[in-house]
Amino acid sequence: MSIPEFAVNPLSQRLLRMLDGLNFKEFVAFLSAFSPRATLQQKIEFIFRVYDSDGNGRVAMNDMLEVLRDLTGQYISEQQREQVLTQVLEEAGYTKDSLLVLSDFMKALCRFILNIILSM
Repeated sequence: MSIPEFAVNPLSQRLLRMLDGLNFKEFVAFLSAFSPRATLQQKIEFIFRVYDSDGNGRVAMNDMLEVLRDLTGQYISEQQREQVLTQVLEEAGYTKDSLLVLSDFMKALCRFILNIILSM
């Protein structure tokens, strides 16, 4: 089976690793995050799991940098990624050494989205 949209998704390999070993019920729960009926909370929890690649329930700076590398490729430098991420974390009250649990991640994400909206 070939899904063109999935093939060009820069996070496809990360998503495939998340699927590895899931039973049917877990697979359906995984897919539900993509539903228009999914709540914002469900979508944010899914995003958190994407960033939490080792599944330890915490997202570190390196976890976030990995995702940003996947998303940005060669378009921005590692230094630029680190600067942007450090700024986002600091604006949410965290440091680059912080380990974010889901509630912390939500706070940082909401602050980031709010800053984007306010800068429009």
